[in-house]
Amino acid sequence: MPPDSRPAAIIFDLDGTLVDTVGTRIEAWASTFEAYGIPASRRQLEPMIGMDGRRLAVEVAAAGGRALSEEEAESVDRAAGTAFDERNRAPRALPGARGALARLDAAGITWAIATSSRAEQVAASVAALGLGRQPRITDGSAVSHAKPAPDLLLLAARRLGADAEACWYVGDSTWDMRAAVAARMTAVAVLAGAGVDDRALRDAGADVILGTLDELQVTA
Repeated sequence: MPPDSRPAAIIFDLDGTLVDTVGTRIEAWASTFEAYGIPASRRQLEPMIGMDGRRLAVEVAAAGGRALSEEEAESVDRAAGTAFDERNRAPRALPGARGALARLDAAGITWAIATSSRAEQVAASVAALGLGRQPRITDGSAVSHAKPAPDLLLLAARRLGADAEACWYVGDSTWDMRAAVAARMTAVAVLAGAGVDDRALRDAGADVILGTLDELQVTA
């Protein structure tokens, strides 16, 4: 982990970081694009999971030769969220997730979740963590620009009363890393549920790359 550091707070991405849902996200997006007549492949979608859904819709449609208005992008994003909810019935916590959160609680380190997902899409994934309390969550509906913009992360830090530059952001996608860099947070990547490899995460700005959250350690 970063040397001689005890973060003011640790902020986590949700899908693909704490919960194994990236494959479900890809399926949901693929089915949605098919319904809208927009060509999209799994290989194309894999590295895009984690970015702002409206931007994802616009970029995939543009690659297929179709321009989406803001209203159309919103419609596609909402449809993909509904498709995800229909499929996300029994998500599983990723290796080390529960233990990492328990260690942070024991060490007295504040943590929260910041996800580009809409509020209505997070309940099943959070339930999979088996927590004894409702965690603090900042979701994509709270900001105009989700990841890779830093807005979501900065808002999460403000809500925690923490200096963003003293926080770590833990995620699995290049969009997570770019957002962390833009927010001047320590960027921690975890591979267990990622749709991209360690090189892509490093190139996107990861300061530290972990295999699983079992490796997430902080000083007491």
